[in-house]
Amino acid sequence: MTTHATAPTSATEVITTGRRGRGPTPATTRRRRRTLFPYALIAPAGVMELLIHIIPMLLGVWIAFLSLTQLSIANWVAAPFIGLQNFLTSLDPAGPIGSQFYAALLRTVFYTVVVVAIAWSLGIFAAVLLNSKFRGNGVLRTLFLVPYALPGFVTTIAWAFIFNQRDGMLNRLLVDDLGVLSERPFWLLGGNSLIVVIVVTVWQFWPFAFLMLLAALQSIPDEVYEAASLDGASLWKQFTGITLPMIRHANVVLLLMLSLWVFNQFDVPYLLFGPASPEEATLISPLIYQQSFNNWNFGVGGALSVLLLIVLLIASAFYIRLVLPKGQTVDD
Repeated sequence: MTTHATAPTSATEVITTGRRGRGPTPATTRRRRRTLFPYALIAPAGVMELLIHIIPMLLGVWIAFLSLTQLSIANWVAAPFIGLQNFLTSLDPAGPIGSQFYAALLRTVFYTVVVVAIAWSLGIFAAVLLNSKFRGNGVLRTLFLVPYALPGFVTTIAWAFIFNQRDGMLNRLLVDDLGVLSERPFWLLGGNSLIVVIVVTVWQFWPFAFLMLLAALQSIPDEVYEAASLDGASLWKQFTGITLPMIRHANVVLLLMLSLWVFNQFDVPYLLFGPASPEEATLISPLIYQQSFNNWNFGVGGALSVLLLIVLLIASAFYIRLVLPKGQTVDD
């Protein structure tokens, strides 16, 4: 009589006989599914990040090494490779493009420092004010967040109508109604144009600073302030000795985010002035747009974009190194 061997039916038999089953056990299948499930969840976001950010960024870096102009844009893949020539042209202070780049860089640094300083000051003042409980607190919080809740292009267009030409709303208020000015200035031309960009950008970003700082202040226990008051500490001493040190990490993240956003600002100048900003208000991002789409010099525009990326990376690394103790990260 012929007998047929049967496969082990339990884990004990597998260990005892040393034989393997014909397929993965249900426990193994569930374990694999649990391992792959998180990757399946983040896969769509990873694909979109690749398509929207990483691939265009790599293409922009590649364009910076090409002679890509209106003559070669029809077949940009076959545009001549010129190496670092676009970077040398952009960094030449004696050339027309290099002089514009350095002037725009200094102007953008000044603009960023002023906007971030004013936005943070307004944010911390409003956060400290509304951190205490009083009647109407909720109404004020809602009003302060309105500029942040509205779409940026809507508020910028509204500001453009306010500052528009000599007969704009602001000139009528200052000249006709209040009599503060004797003549109507051009706000969107000349030296006043940079002031307008600063005002509109502060209006858009200070509510975000207020929101972040208010959330940080609410994490400070009330007992700390009560103990400081019993010790005779003034409000200013409490602010400098308790509030600022205890929200230090929130300030680090907030100032870094605001600086990056403001330094890269493109929407506000474009909506206020159109494709070509006045010379006194030309920032780095509008300059890149002008070189790329107004002058059809996409190679130089790509080189300026790469230089902007390098400047932001260096500034971010220096800032984090400066404000955080050695060996500490932002998440600590």
